[in-house]
Amino acid sequence: MKILVPIKRVVDYNVKIRIKPDKSGVELTNVKMSMNPFDEIAVEEAVRLKEKGQVSEIVVVSIGPDKAQDVIRAAMAIGADRGILVKTDVPTDLGGVEPLAVAKILKSLIEKEQPSLVVMGKQSIDDDSNQTGQILAALMGWPQATFASKVVIESASLALVTREIDGGLETLQISLPAIITTDLRLNEPRYAALPNIMKAKQKPMETISPEDLGIDLSPRLTLLSLEEPATRSAGIKVASVDELVDKLKNEAKVI
Repeated sequence: MKILVPIKRVVDYNVKIRIKPDKSGVELTNVKMSMNPFDEIAVEEAVRLKEKGQVSEIVVVSIGPDKAQDVIRAAMAIGADRGILVKTDVPTDLGGVEPLAVAKILKSLIEKEQPSLVVMGKQSIDDDSNQTGQILAALMGWPQATFASKVVIESASLALVTREIDGGLETLQISLPAIITTDLRLNEPRYAALPNIMKAKQKPMETISPEDLGIDLSPRLTLLSLEEPATRSAGIKVASVDELVDKLKNEAKVI
């Protein structure tokens, strides 16, 4: 079984986001970048399945500039076998390559690689679209299981996926090939050991362009402006329940 894992290079989750002065996007100059946390979970899950002997090869894919090679190498250090970089100079901040274009690129790569399973993060922490996995499943006509908190491969053609829903947990039985998107509770990604980091530098990485796949990255949405959220005002203390109710009703207007 082969698994394809799409990964994205995003602003590190520890970095405080700053808006550009012209409000056209996020400031990326001298900002630490890393692999999207949900994608790290997807890579970890693929590696665990390989360690169980259920997967023969893990292929990671990233769409972005040359610098995106670093997240591909990071995934290889965790345990991926090879990587594919779809090189594009479209800005990677908000308003970059849109989910539909990403899904079309992944569809072309799936048709080429023929994986039995695609495991990907449920969303990226920069645009929070939470769309690519669902769009990809629709384009491929494959079953999908989103927000996975547990994945069990029953056979080469069947998987059980436990997912989180509002009412608790739901277990789906899906036929393979399929698309699975990962949630935070699926696993805890490992730290790559130094020997594996060195080995990752020798693993094969292919670089292609969207034009090679016949994909048009022209945006269908226009980002007009980006604003920081309003600053929360300080709270106040009230002397009685009656005063609290009065303020909730007449000032906050929530009751």
